Order: sequence, then structure tokens, then C-alpha cells
Amino acid sequence: MRRRILVSLVGLTALAVIVFGIPLAYAAQRLYHDEEVQRIQREAAEAAQHVPDTFSAGGDPVELPSESGITYTLYDDTGRRVTGRGPGSADATVRAALRGDVADATASGALVASVPVSRQERVVGAVRAAAPSSVVTDQSRRAWLVMAALGVAAVGVSALIGLWQSRRLTRPIDRLAQSATQLGEGDFTVRTEAAGIPELDAVADALDTTATRLDTMLARERSFSADASHQLRTPLAALRMRLEMARLDPRIDRATLIDEALTEVERLQGTIDDLLALARDTHEDRTPLPVATVVEEVDQSWHGSLAADGRPLRTLVEPNAPTVRASPAAVRQVLDVLVDNAATHGAGTVMVRARAAGTGLAIEVSDEGPGVQGVDPEHVFRRRRKDDQRHGVGLALARSLTEAEGGRLILQRAAPAPVFAIVLPGTEDGAANS
Repeated sequence: MRRRILVSLVGLTALAVIVFGIPLAYAAQRLYHDEEVQRIQREAAEAAQHVPDTFSAGGDPVELPSESGITYTLYDDTGRRVTGRGPGSADATVRAALRGDVADATASGALVASVPVSRQERVVGAVRAAAPSSVVTDQSRRAWLVMAALGVAAVGVSALIGLWQSRRLTRPIDRLAQSATQLGEGDFTVRTEAAGIPELDAVADALDTTATRLDTMLARERSFSADASHQLRTPLAALRMRLEMARLDPRIDRATLIDEALTEVERLQGTIDDLLALARDTHEDRTPLPVATVVEEVDQSWHGSLAADGRPLRTLVEPNAPTVRASPAAVRQVLDVLVDNAATHGAGTVMVRARAAGTGLAIEVSDEGPGVQGVDPEHVFRRRRKDDQRHGVGLALARSLTEAEGGRLILQRAAPAPVFAIVLPGTEDGAANS
């Protein structure tokens, strides 16, 4: 590309020099020719004024000028040479001068001009002046050399400009190509420097934006995979515990055990279905969230296990809860995380309440435990460390899922009796859920 830009610019400059230089060179030659002819005519006219009136009568000898590199010749009215070094008889220019005209011509490598000699309004002779045409040739050649030098200089300058411009264009393009290659190889931290060229900078900005989005998407996918495994770990652990208890204690009713195991399997299958639905969700054409149905499903999923620990589960959907658009699977997973957090770290009654929050919807999950004390409330949403396999994953996943739905997950009250709230924006119609 660099060579093509350089060749194109130099070629265009050379073509412009040729197209404009040839007519200009011809015009310069014609200019010098006309100026020399005019000079010869002036000198001949001055010489004619100094010719004595008695030259045709054989009076005193006539002295013609001998300066300025011009050869003069005087002719009488019959065309006979009186004095000078011109032709012995009148040529075409002299005959024209004897008719009263000023004439010029090029003959035998010389520029010739003839003017009439008039006395009392009568032509009595003619003065012929001749100068070598090499004067015009030399002037033209010098002008051509100057124009050629300027043309070469113009081509040279265009070559330098083309070299600079080609480097200026190709370097950012090379950097863009290198960045695209690194991006294709999985390096999403690559960034492109600004080139100062609006079009290339726009491409670089688009590439940087793409790299940022891909990096964010990949990080979310990795986090989602890790968090999804955490969500599956709880029902798997409960199923494993029941099966191990059945193996160790033969007195356990196997029919009851199978029913409980199937319940855990159904819960596990539901979690997998929800996660798959979230992975495939494109956030397009989303239907209004059936809040009452989702809260009822959470109640059915957690009522038995909390009751077995002697802890009640209460649910409430207020009549004025507004309509929101969100994925039921996402909201169900977030509520599962919050209820599981209350069951694991909280105490007393667990309350799930859906209410209006301005034009949006707030779904609160609370318990009667001591809550989060002595730490920043935002700390509970941070992802766990690699050496901590028990804390921080579920709430981090819940916040990520909520933000993907355009909402917020906040710790509304830290302690005592902590309250977590899912806040989702309302739809334009603001209709209440039924």
C-alpha cells in the first residue's frame, strides 16, 4: 500500500508537470521570440530616423548603428542596397517596408525586421535589421531549464510528501491489523493509538469498543459458569446427603427417601433449565413478569426445607405491584439465592414481599437474623476469593443476573433483620400485576 500511494502521488505530479509544462514552455518561447522581434523593430525604426534626407541622391555616406548585436541594411525605394551587410536586393520584408508596412520574418537562422524610411509622407527607402535567432533559443533554453528544474523539484517534493503520507497512513493501518490479529488470538486488552486521521480513528475506536465488549462478555461468561456451578452445588449436596443417610441407616423409609430425592432432582432440573434459559436469553420481546407466579414457585421450592428447620416462610404480593419486564428464570434464580442466603446465614421467619417502588417493582427478601455487621454492605456482593469456596458466589451471581435484567440488587438493611431488595424498572403502561 505504501508503494502504491507513493507511485500514485509521484505519477500524478509528473503528469501535471508535463501537461502544464509543455504549453508553458511553448508560450515562453513565443514570448521571447516576440520580445526579440519587437526589439529589432524598435532598433530598425531608430536607425531609419537617423538616415539623412540626401542618402538617395548620393550625398554623404550613411552610417548605420553597429551595436546590440543587430546587423542593419539600408535600401532605396527601388529595393537596391545602399549600405549594410544584408542581401543585395530587397527580400520579402524589405518589399513590404517599401509599401509602407513594418514586416518581420525568420530567414537563414536570423530574425529579420524591416521598417520604411519616410520623408514628407513618402517612402524613400527601407531599413532592414537582422539578429541571430540563437538569442531567442538561448533565452528559451534557460527558461526551459528553470522550468525543468522546478518540475523535478515538484516531483521530488511530491515524492517526499507521498513517502510521509504513505507512512502516516500505513502505520496506523498496520497497527489496526496487528490489533485485530491480537484480538483474534484472544487478547482483549489490546488498544489502538490515535492516528490523527478521523476515519482511521473511528475504526480504531470501534475496534477498541469491540475488544472491551468481548472482554466483558468473556469475563461474564466465565463468572456465569463458575456461579452456575455454585447454584447446582446446593441441590446436589442435599441429594447426596439423603442418599448417604439411606445407605447408613436401613431404617429410613425408602419410599419417603425416593420422594425427597425426586424433589431435589426436580429442583436441580429446574435450576439447570433456568440457567440454560438465561444463557440463551437475548433480552428481546420480553413479556411482563408474572410476579405472583414466581413468588409462588419460590414458596413451593423452599417452604418444606425451611419448615423442616422450624423456620416459617411468608410471601406477599401487594395488589398495587406495577408491571415490569424481566426474565422469570432470572428473577427466580435471584430469589433462590436470596432465600438460600437467609436460610443459611439468617434466623427466624423468612419473608418474600413484592411491592411498588416508585414506577418500578421491588421484591424484598428478609429474615430475623443478626445481618451483616462490621463490614461494608457492598462486601457481601463481591465475588469470593479462590481460597474461599463457601461465601460470595451466590450474591455475586444474583447481582449480575439482576443487572442483566436492567435492575439493581441492593442490601436495603444490613442489620439487624437484613433486607435484600431486587429493584426492577416498570413498563410504560404502569399497569398493576394481577
